[in-house]
Amino acid sequence: MGQVFYPYEPEQTLLLPPSLRDWVPEGHLAHFVSDTVDQLDLTALYARYEQREDGRGQLAYEPRLLLKLLIYAYAVGLFSSRKIAQAVEDLVPLRYLAAGQLPSHRTLARFRQEHIAQFRGCLSRWCGSRGRRAWWRWGRWPSMGRSRRPTRVSTRR
Repeated sequence: MGQVFYPYEPEQTLLLPPSLRDWVPEGHLAHFVSDTVDQLDLTALYARYEQREDGRGQLAYEPRLLLKLLIYAYAVGLFSSRKIAQAVEDLVPLRYLAAGQLPSHRTLARFRQEHIAQFRGCLSRWCGSRGRRAWWRWGRWPSMGRSRRPTRVSTRR
């Protein structure tokens, strides 16, 4: 029987530093997102994936990994799947959340498109529980793609 997902082990040790968790300081938003998503009920996201009997096809990324990336990226103002994919390579907190894996922008966009209803449901449950307080504490609030900046009126002529 074939595998469905790439192996996902965020606590996997590396040569230097010993753990990906050590790359991000305690109390960082990435730890909060990771811990909170781990507590969510994600059966709706996993329902689409089934055990492959024939072993064909490429392995999928863990839905929990992709959800963590999207929530953190939205929280810091990254909405484009290309920018998120590039940020996974460049930004340490996103690299930590991805456990060293590098999903492509197509993977992120396809996941968001295929699971948008479940993603919004998870995000709204998360925001209703603990996320809103945390995002206010960090001074950020996700706008889900809409600009929340006030329009600036110039008084000079």
